[in-house]
Amino acid sequence: MKRLITHGLVILMATLLFGCSTNAPLRTLYYQADNPSRGKNMIIFLRGRGGSHEDFADEGFVEAVRERLLPVDMAAPNAHFGYYMGETLIPRLKEDVIEPARRDGYEHFWLVGVSMGGLGALLYAREHPDDVAGVYVISPFLGWPSILNEINETGGLMNWDPGPYDADKDWQRMFWHWLQQGAAGSRELPLLYLGYGTEDPYLTGQALLATILPADRVFAIPGNHTAKTMRELWLIFLDQDGFYLDR
Repeated sequence: MKRLITHGLVILMATLLFGCSTNAPLRTLYYQADNPSRGKNMIIFLRGRGGSHEDFADEGFVEAVRERLLPVDMAAPNAHFGYYMGETLIPRLKEDVIEPARRDGYEHFWLVGVSMGGLGALLYAREHPDDVAGVYVISPFLGWPSILNEINETGGLMNWDPGPYDADKDWQRMFWHWLQQGAAGSRELPLLYLGYGTEDPYLTGQALLATILPADRVFAIPGNHTAKTMRELWLIFLDQDGFYLDR
């Protein structure tokens, strides 16, 4: 599962500078539940920057769902960093995964994102809230230290003033402003769960997000930005009574 993990700020910065964009249709792997889902429930896994969409099967995420006989099918699109660079992740995810599944009879979609995929899941939920039954972000990357430190230095998200900004050019300010509005009740946030390791290099953003979530929707365990930690956080989430599915 090493490929599943974002390999740190230096590599991600290099990709920001030199990465390519794409608008190609998302290549997607599909997995059926052992307990027939009747076409209603789907989990959509979003990979990390350094990962592969194959990792969710290779590393046991898919099998863990099947072992629990959850009535939910699964999809893993190859949503690599080029889609983020090209700002095409959201339209491609809707056109290539969500809408075809809806035409096939699926009604409820959970987005499960690891590392960079956690950010992608939240950005999609912001743009298309009616498409999403819930979101679980695992060890998510949620922004660079500059914006996170700015927010913390004001005393936290609810005290922070985002000021004027261009949402098309400053995605971080737009993203955290949306979360702030959701926490204040002026905008709708998805049913959101967060899991992270307490030694994660992206802990600042994760801990900041945790401050606006109910305690029973946050899972913090000892661990770093590793396969072992992510897998354990997924198993913890699956065993929660709050995991809503239409049964």
